[in-house]
Parts: sequence; C-alpha cells; structure tokens
Amino acid sequence: MIAQDIMSQLGHMFPMFGVYLTAGFVIFARVMGFFRMAPVLNRKEIPGLVKLSLALMLTIIFVCAKHPPVPPAGNSFILSLVLNYVAGALLGYMAQLILLAIDAGADMINMQMGLSSAMVLEPTTSAQTSILAKLISLMGIIIFIEIGGMYWLFNAFVRCFEIFPLYATSIPLDKIVNMDYLIKMTSNVLFMGLQIASPVLLATLGQDIILGVISKTAPQVNVFQLSFLFKPVFGAAIMVWILPMLINIITDYYQSFANII
Repeated sequence: MIAQDIMSQLGHMFPMFGVYLTAGFVIFARVMGFFRMAPVLNRKEIPGLVKLSLALMLTIIFVCAKHPPVPPAGNSFILSLVLNYVAGALLGYMAQLILLAIDAGADMINMQMGLSSAMVLEPTTSAQTSILAKLISLMGIIIFIEIGGMYWLFNAFVRCFEIFPLYATSIPLDKIVNMDYLIKMTSNVLFMGLQIASPVLLATLGQDIILGVISKTAPQVNVFQLSFLFKPVFGAAIMVWILPMLINIITDYYQSFANII
C-alpha cells in the first residue's frame, strides 16, 4: 500500500513519470540484450555489477535524450520487453560475427602448430580454447577498441531506435539485418580465418613436405617425433615475423565494416 501511495503521489507530481518509467524498463531490456551479445561488452571478465551499472546509466541517458512517447493503447508490456531484448541481442550478434573471423584464424593456426592439447577455459563462451587462440583473440579485441570499434557499436545502437521504435510490435528484420551484409560477414569468418592463418599453414605445409622427403631418403630418422618438436617452434617464429602484417590485416578488416554495424 505504501508503495502504491508513493507511485500515485509521484504520478500526480510528475504527469510523465509513468511514461518515462515504462520506457526505462523497455530501454533497459534492449541495453541488456545488446550487452549479452556485443563484443567486448559480453566478456565475463567484466564484473556483472559493472555491466549493470553501465546499463542503468545508458538507460537513464537514453530516456532523457529520446523523450519516449506514451505507450499505445492495448500495448503489451511483456511483449515490448521481449522484442527489445531480442533487437538488442540481434544487433550485438551482428557485431560479434566480425570478431569471430579472428577466432577462426587463431584456431586454424593453433591446430596446424600442434598446440591443441594446451587448452584453457574461455569464460565468455564457457568452452575450451587454446592459449594461442586466446592470445590472438585478445589482440583482435584490443585492435577493435583502438580503432574506435566501441564508437561504432554505440552509434549503431542509437540508430537502432530509429529503425525499431520502443513500442513496435514486430522487428523489421529487413532493415536491421541486411541479408547481403549478413552473407558477407558469415562468409568472411572462413575467408578471413584462412587469410590470417595462411602464412603458418603454408610454412608448416612446406615443413611437412621436407620431413616427408627426409623420411623417404633416411627411413631410420623418426620424422613423426621430429614434427612435434619443429612445428611449434617453426610456427612461433612465423608468427613473430608476420605479427606486424597481421595487425594491419585485422585493422583493415575491421575498418571495412565501419559502416555496417
């Protein structure tokens, strides 16, 4: 009863209080969906209290900046919460696809170097990943932040309110998800992964050919055991050599999607 009286008094004092409160919950759902899937923001290394505080701050800012309208008659509050959460998560997932290409290339390098046994737990995906793949993935995230990727994300999130209003009853997938862009990003997961891993793949392929020739010319040499020794060392040397070029390739790849997300 006391809470109802307080809300009633606030409604009399501030006529738009209920409208802004309802819009705040809806915007908060969209922000949380965006945080759940967007790169950098979805990492579990960031404490939940920090994410929650940032989401509340962004909600207050958007409520004040957008001047939300009165909910239409017959609007379902639960449906608005679900649709806004899905819209935010969909936008974050589109951005996450860009970074998945770097992870694909890192996994290819890791497998070719024979480091698949050196696995650690990835907190974000709750899956096993290699140390090398983790290193390249973190390098990709650092490059993404350094070239202004977080600005692109929040700029796309602001534009999302124009495409999908707060109280819309259906998500305009044809406007949020451009099929040409989606096909380009999903196909680039394999293409970009191969482009990143190609120097190591070619180098280790040449090493396998050389070891195969040695095994034919000198059968007494245990080539199988030598490959376990040479592949990680040779692959690490190639990685150090191509690292400056790799950074430029990843940077150009991110900038090619600056106008997509």
